[in-house]
Amino acid sequence: MLSIPVIVLFIVFLLIAIRQIGKIKLQIWQIMLFGAAIVLITRQISFYEAIKAINFDVILFLFGMFVIGQALDESGYLSHLTYNFFKNAKSTDRLIIYILFGFGFLSALLMNDTIAIIGVPVVIHLSKAHKISSKLLLLTLAFSVTIGSVMSPIGNPQNLLIAINGNIRNPFINFLKYLFIPTIINLFLTYLILKLLFKTNFKKGINHSKESIKDHKLAFYSKISLILVIICIVLRIFAVWLKLPFEFKLTYIALISMLPIVVLSSKRFSIIKKIDWYTLIFFAAMFILMQCVWNTNFFQNIIEKTDLNILNIPSIFLVSISFSQLLSNVPLVALYLPMLLHAGGGIKELIALAAASTIAGNLLILGAASNIIIIQNAEKKAKTTLSFFDFAKAGIPVTIVNVFIYWFFLSLF
Repeated sequence: MLSIPVIVLFIVFLLIAIRQIGKIKLQIWQIMLFGAAIVLITRQISFYEAIKAINFDVILFLFGMFVIGQALDESGYLSHLTYNFFKNAKSTDRLIIYILFGFGFLSALLMNDTIAIIGVPVVIHLSKAHKISSKLLLLTLAFSVTIGSVMSPIGNPQNLLIAINGNIRNPFINFLKYLFIPTIINLFLTYLILKLLFKTNFKKGINHSKESIKDHKLAFYSKISLILVIICIVLRIFAVWLKLPFEFKLTYIALISMLPIVVLSSKRFSIIKKIDWYTLIFFAAMFILMQCVWNTNFFQNIIEKTDLNILNIPSIFLVSISFSQLLSNVPLVALYLPMLLHAGGGIKELIALAAASTIAGNLLILGAASNIIIIQNAEKKAKTTLSFFDFAKAGIPVTIVNVFIYWFFLSLF
């Protein structure tokens, strides 16, 4: 028998798919907040447990990065950087390839959620400047940050969880060994799929116009913040690589890096007011609902009762991709990883779990946090969006191709 939290989760999933009831158009954050409110009102989870369930490290990380992203955008420095990076992309084909590979590689180093935050105003600017479908560019960004993050132990939270709790030796080397080549292939094949789905958008030549900086003082502080992000990420890489006795959390990276803007800029309050608070509400509500669902053991029992061999690579992909759509990929990994280790899973199985749980984000909107960040930001900044079906139409073929490529290369080892 289905429990209230599981029923609420399926209702939330359905509402996010349709996003409209009669003439009422619903936002994703409103739907998730509704779900969290229902489980609290029906006492499926106590208020104390709900607060405890919220991962404030994630909330603070997003807050810090939103501040930096807003300052970069408002100062005009982000448009300036965009021009310098994309000025040689003289066609739509080149532009899509630049986004896929540029943001993909950055995601492997700076984490996919970070690039999702920074990337939204970039692709919206490109869409408006060159009259290219915003759906095409938002999808390109979403797929690039998901696929690119696969090949790095710090590319996304679930990979980091696997690298640390799975005790993978030389995680950077091992992730690249197994996943670098298939990731490059998948980025290129994703370009071909997008070109097939958006044929008319690929007929345009592009002439970039140089963007001037609007606020030089704010741009200076934003530049310092961006440099601090890169320095902190490098320090984090060395901390993980050298197995230092302290954890250099993502939260520290975001909060340290935003200090020049928050402390030195006279526009600090204006910037903080304009950040995407709705996405922060969405994540807080999601943590509450997912914890409540987790407490029912509904999905844990389903996995345990199946006859699937959890060490089998196809099984890892099947379970990871399907359950990530409902649980999201980090809770899925938190569930699957202990079982995998207990069953004797080795480096190959751990890498397969990392690839599968990450690439699950390309299937449907709820498969990855970065998708939510991109959609929420796009709706706030440009009143444009990706519907559930817009995403699925491109995401399903992209995911099928991605899965086949990763499965094929993992089977070679």
